[in-house]
Amino acid sequence: MPGALETRLAQHLTLTFAERDALQWLERRERRFEAGEVVVRQGEETDLLHIVAAGWLHGSVSLGSGERQILRFYFVGNVTTTFSIAWEYSAATLTAVSPCTLYEVHRPALGQLFQKHPRLGALLYGVSASEHVAMADRLVSIGRTDGMTRVATLLLDIRSRLRLVDGPGGAVFELPLTQQDLGDAVGLTKTHVNRSLKALEAAGLLEREGKIIRITDVDRLSEMVEFQDRHGHVAVDWVPPVSGSVPSDMGHSLERSSLT
Repeated sequence: MPGALETRLAQHLTLTFAERDALQWLERRERRFEAGEVVVRQGEETDLLHIVAAGWLHGSVSLGSGERQILRFYFVGNVTTTFSIAWEYSAATLTAVSPCTLYEVHRPALGQLFQKHPRLGALLYGVSASEHVAMADRLVSIGRTDGMTRVATLLLDIRSRLRLVDGPGGAVFELPLTQQDLGDAVGLTKTHVNRSLKALEAAGLLEREGKIIRITDVDRLSEMVEFQDRHGHVAVDWVPPVSGSVPSDMGHSLERSSLT
């Protein structure tokens, strides 16, 4: 059965058997965390990355005022704490939003993957770049738009990322986040978040039932808040070819016969 990271990357590039084995080799040390449990704290020494096998997490930083800012959310197939890879300590606190299963990966193991499989290293870099652009989009939204637009942009981004795991159909998903979580992600109070959600419902753009969210008109809402989906496509025409082969399309669709 394909691993979480393998499934995530295979959506952008046909992987060789050796590449699949290398990714599965990373997913050997499994740990489970309960909702609300901290995986690693801001400023804590660590040489670990984590691959999400199940559940939701978020990365956040603590502010001098005692408040927190949620930087991003992590879902199945994501590699977490990459924002800390340049140091020997964590730049943010990683917290389980729901019960989670993670694979622990030491940083040297990632370096070995890049050395032995440069095509995978390039693909991971491309995926990471797309996620950083999406985070920059949200930063623009937080700094330059009203509350309803901020909340809508975050929900559209979450939906876009979940589609990579759950498939392209539908606009319904479970949101295991409190209004405080949403507020900490978009720079709003719980009251303002609640008001923004009700405004989206009143406009006929959103429906809520418990933790279930349904975006009733994705295209209309995306146009209204100028949302750009950064996750559905990552260019791979620039990545290096598989060692010993010359793919005719530079990696868009490799024939299985060329992988053996």
